[in-house]
Amino acid sequence: MSDHPAASAPPPAIPDSESRPFVRDVGDRRSLHFSEQVIQSSMSLLNPDALELEYTRMMMGFVLFNPAPDRIVMVGLGGGSLAKFCHRHLPRSQVEALEINPAVIALRGDFMVPPDDERFRVIACDAAEFLRDASDHADVILLDGFGDQGMPDALCSEAFYADCLRALRDDGLLVINFHVNHPLYHEYLARVRESFGAAMFEVVDDDMTNSIVFACKGDLLDDPASARLRRPEALSKDAWRQLMPTLRVIGATLTLR
Repeated sequence: MSDHPAASAPPPAIPDSESRPFVRDVGDRRSLHFSEQVIQSSMSLLNPDALELEYTRMMMGFVLFNPAPDRIVMVGLGGGSLAKFCHRHLPRSQVEALEINPAVIALRGDFMVPPDDERFRVIACDAAEFLRDASDHADVILLDGFGDQGMPDALCSEAFYADCLRALRDDGLLVINFHVNHPLYHEYLARVRESFGAAMFEVVDDDMTNSIVFACKGDLLDDPASARLRRPEALSKDAWRQLMPTLRVIGATLTLR
């Protein structure tokens, strides 16, 4: 049974400190920015559903443990990279993308995010409030909620991670994108551990910029079969081709864990 939180109320106003997102095209690449220096999301105009950034492929590592989740909740829409990939390549999954910034949602067409339908929707809401009211709601939660000021405090508090645990179904997975160089990075890991205990591990990308943390409401991470690379029946060959090099790294990390 799923307690589906209501999301009809308008989201809170965006703080004045948040810059308005903008789109930039360079060659066959389109990117979403909050500032000139930082790319929030990147898309190939030739292959708009592909995952251009390595950390997004790392976040898709949940397919090693659950290749066909019934419901995926994404915190942060951005340019919709993960949302589009899951919508296309995980046809058995319902996808809910939670986005607080209406200016980001307004750009969904620029990034070819599919329209809402029976298994995909973008919800304008405060994700912290949405998940606070959820129980037994999602099989996977992908947490990638960044603005130009970084990850909001409300999305990296001990209370929020406890809400994520409650919002997950049995054996559900929380997958978080952290910035390794953030001064509170180790504190954030400790907060996740407070809720999920030892049922977590992290994978860091090659340039030591992003840390992807997997935390489980159950013991899926202890299954040695997860480290064996094999294409799940539910995953297309194209998706497997894109993800396999990254999944190999995650599998090696699990083996060493």
